[in-house]
Amino acid sequence: MSENTEVEAKRVFIGAGCNRVVNNVSWGASGLVSFGAQNAVAVFCPKTAQILTTLPGHKASVNCTHWLPSSKFAFKAKHLDQHYLLSGDTDGIIILWELSTANNNWRHVLQLPRSHKKGVTCITAYMVSETDAMFASASSDGVVNVWDVSFPSQSSEECKVLCLDSICVDSKAIVTLSLAELPNNPGRFVLALGGLDNKIKLYCGERTGKFTSVCELKGHTDWIRSLDFSLPLHSTEETTNSIMLVSSSQDKVIRIWKLVLVGDVGSWQREITLASYIEGPVFISGTFTYQISVESVLIGHEDWVYSVEWQPPVIDSIDGQLINHQPLSILSASMDKTMMIWRPEKNTGVWVNVVCVGELSHCALGFYGGHWSPDGVSILAHGYGGSFHLWRNVSSCKESENWQMQKVPSGHFAAVTDITWARTGEYLLSVSHDQTTRVFSSWKSNEGNEAEDEHWHELARPQVHGHDINCVAMVQGKGNHRFVSGAEEKVVRVFEAPLSFLKTLNHTCAGGEGSFPEDLQADVQVLGANMSALGLSQKPIYLNSSSQPLERNGGGEGLDTFETVPEAAPAELKEPPIEDQLAFHTLWPESHKLYGHGNELFSLCCDHNGSLVASSCKAQSASMAEIWLWEVGTWKAVGRLQSHSLTVTHLEFSYDDTLLLSVSRDRHFSVFSIQRTDNGEVSHKLMAKVEAHKRIIWACSWNPFGHQFATSSRDKTVKIWSIEKDARVKQVLALPQFGSSVTAVAWTGLDHKEKSGCIAIGMESGLIELWNIKIRETEEGTTATAALALRLEPFMCHVSAVNRLAWRPTEKSEINQSLLRLTSCGDDNCVRVFDFKF
Repeated sequence: MSENTEVEAKRVFIGAGCNRVVNNVSWGASGLVSFGAQNAVAVFCPKTAQILTTLPGHKASVNCTHWLPSSKFAFKAKHLDQHYLLSGDTDGIIILWELSTANNNWRHVLQLPRSHKKGVTCITAYMVSETDAMFASASSDGVVNVWDVSFPSQSSEECKVLCLDSICVDSKAIVTLSLAELPNNPGRFVLALGGLDNKIKLYCGERTGKFTSVCELKGHTDWIRSLDFSLPLHSTEETTNSIMLVSSSQDKVIRIWKLVLVGDVGSWQREITLASYIEGPVFISGTFTYQISVESVLIGHEDWVYSVEWQPPVIDSIDGQLINHQPLSILSASMDKTMMIWRPEKNTGVWVNVVCVGELSHCALGFYGGHWSPDGVSILAHGYGGSFHLWRNVSSCKESENWQMQKVPSGHFAAVTDITWARTGEYLLSVSHDQTTRVFSSWKSNEGNEAEDEHWHELARPQVHGHDINCVAMVQGKGNHRFVSGAEEKVVRVFEAPLSFLKTLNHTCAGGEGSFPEDLQADVQVLGANMSALGLSQKPIYLNSSSQPLERNGGGEGLDTFETVPEAAPAELKEPPIEDQLAFHTLWPESHKLYGHGNELFSLCCDHNGSLVASSCKAQSASMAEIWLWEVGTWKAVGRLQSHSLTVTHLEFSYDDTLLLSVSRDRHFSVFSIQRTDNGEVSHKLMAKVEAHKRIIWACSWNPFGHQFATSSRDKTVKIWSIEKDARVKQVLALPQFGSSVTAVAWTGLDHKEKSGCIAIGMESGLIELWNIKIRETEEGTTATAALALRLEPFMCHVSAVNRLAWRPTEKSEINQSLLRLTSCGDDNCVRVFDFKF
């Protein structure tokens, strides 16, 4: 088949966690939030809690992102057709992106000239006008660069970026910056720098560059973590002469500094009195003199304060005029797992903490940063576990505030190593080196609007483990939902869906009422699971034990009950869970441990009948490279298959369950025949072992309609093989060489009569391609033809290696359908779902 059929691709879902660095998140005037997810820049919409896209371009982990304009300058962005985004990575590279608001199209505008030798730690910007901005970037070797960027006024023009100045502060890293225009001094700017000492450094310069050091602010006793200038306040006459700087530090204290214009250079003389020592330093910029004093010291956090941010300006009517004015309101986020809003009291002017959120997040392990929405009614934190936490003030009256948690996107914060569909495709199960297993599914929308796109959310976190997880397989066949997972330990663990999950599944789009019969739910006596102290075993919580505490003989042996105290509160969820619920209340109980392998687990698969699980582990010798077969239910080891001499990287049963295919680092594939005797015993025989590629074979996949299979390798090739009638294995096709190592492959059927199918191919570069395959079986033997059906555009693909591809299972009756769903996972921390129309 050589003609190229039109295949339409649609992005359905992206799940990803946030890189665990401090200046990683930015909320733009566009209303969108950007963050780094490994090498990708991800963008999500807080209204829908969906990640909209990931931007490919960085070769190293993304450290910081910053919108132009950010939420602080939303008042200057009313009529913008284009918004811009800066992103910096650990290699010192900064990229500028453009978002067209009309069609939501993203474009890689330019990569800034390489000016940082070390990783970029933070970026700050000041919008001079709608088409003009200044921004500063800092790196971990103590260099700060100041840039000018002018945006095109016509679509035919391009952005211009110019480096105005490079300041070498010292050898210590600068981790926070803030840039502002000096009060009543247009064209003159002040830049505040903070880093790994306890002084805030101020530099002044002109619009054209050349920044010079003017003074240092002392007061903090530990590293400076965050700085933010307010905008000139415009509320009264005196405040237009001043701006405020808020600073936070690892000394747990927040300081507010006031920078006031005190007069012309000639006219103002400082009197040396005791008071002048308290008032703080004085500096000159141009023809004006400025003085800095400490306005307030805020104490309330119990751990490092990682970020402080002024509330964005709001529009107020003063004497009938609409004026943008800066509210006196500061948001702080700390490692003590709280975010606080501080404001001065009306009567006394004393700054107090008026809102505190997040103290219930026992799973967050602290917040790395907090951000205001452009309208000031939502606040967003990102946490140590790669998670987001969003609160919105839902109160209608101005006087009282009511901050409620909102839905946010979530996902893994380390490489996603394996992914699988539930038996009938209701949900996805993914595992990662972030030591979690996660379930993603689409949810019914309450609005009942069928036409709108389906929204996907994380539904459960069945396993939270003490080891990096490498592989997973759903146990097929009838009965309760079960999966097996393998981690950097020698044990295969078996998990069973608890009742709380089965009931929750009825609220998802895919989980129709019929897919979980009531009698199955009646059989399940386990409501959920508790985590053990070391995070290795998950103990069941039984239905009857959750309501009343367990009592032992006369209560005398109180210590024994410690293990069984239910800390988790598993429950049926009527809407997508938030981080707190996911981390603690959605665990699945572990029902079995399978011992036998000598090294850490690497690959798992289950047959389609649901009776056998095959597993392999990392291996440097033939004895370690054995494939173990386990019987589902009894969980006995019923076979040890020997063939390979190095790690078996992928395993898959043929669709009729008579053959098991394995591929390995030793460049061979092996085909085993699997037979069941009448009394239920399993026998196996090595049918073929072939050296198939020149390098490691990463993946394999069977044709759903026959005994043909595909193998993919580091040698950048994909080969199609057929098992002939005489049990010989012959190569029937090799696809043209790909641009990089082929790390994942998945075959799905399109048309049973035609024996046609589609192979999805994932590469180390992150790119994904679809190839149409036609198989012809004749007396002479099998032949195959292939044609490229679709090459996904890079903005839809992963930005690092694709680790696994999996087609959603289709019923036999649906085989001739034109819509197919594919999921993928990769090293860029992302889980993706695509729809293809053939």
